[in-house]
Amino acid sequence: MTRLILARHGQTDSNVGRVLDSAPPGPPLNALGREQAAALGERLRGERIDVVLASTATRAQQTAAPVAAVHGLEVGVVEGVHEVFCGDLEGRGDEAARERFETVYAAWLAGDLGAHLPGGESALDLRARFLPAVERATDGVDGTVLLASHGAAIRLASGALLGDPAETAYVPNTGLVVLTGSPATGWTLEQWDSAVPVVGDVTAGGPAD
Repeated sequence: MTRLILARHGQTDSNVGRVLDSAPPGPPLNALGREQAAALGERLRGERIDVVLASTATRAQQTAAPVAAVHGLEVGVVEGVHEVFCGDLEGRGDEAARERFETVYAAWLAGDLGAHLPGGESALDLRARFLPAVERATDGVDGTVLLASHGAAIRLASGALLGDPAETAYVPNTGLVVLTGSPATGWTLEQWDSAVPVVGDVTAGGPAD
């Protein structure tokens, strides 16, 4: 049986500024984000971790690094698990861009997973690349895989893995979604962090980061 820990990255300045920032490599962690990542490593020190992976985004790799370090592992970089691509809204933090993103996101939650961000991805596009990446990452692993990824990506992919139509709950910076099972047998939810679990009062940051 495989245990899959999906960890959202730590805070970035784009989170604070509520900027739609999805394309890798993206911004690094800010000072608070680095503290959160270090605290995540300590939080998971007593866990059995066999594999540590991260998306192609810098912030995800920086978040995974302290976890890998306490377990004597290297961070493997995985294609396909980066944030949902915001397309024409990329790099924008203005109200009009935020409203457009939220409109599409609301459509996903209502079950219209084929709705596209302008010039960007749909929830179906995200799942089409994320789920095969999870299958490859967990194939044959009898142990625990930690994968550092992104808020909307984790929510939308976890919903699919758990058989939900869209997603479940918000995931804070360095929050965890823990699943057990396998691609062949299906996944069950062990834990979903819906409140800030480690360092800092994270009050900013939208679902695409």
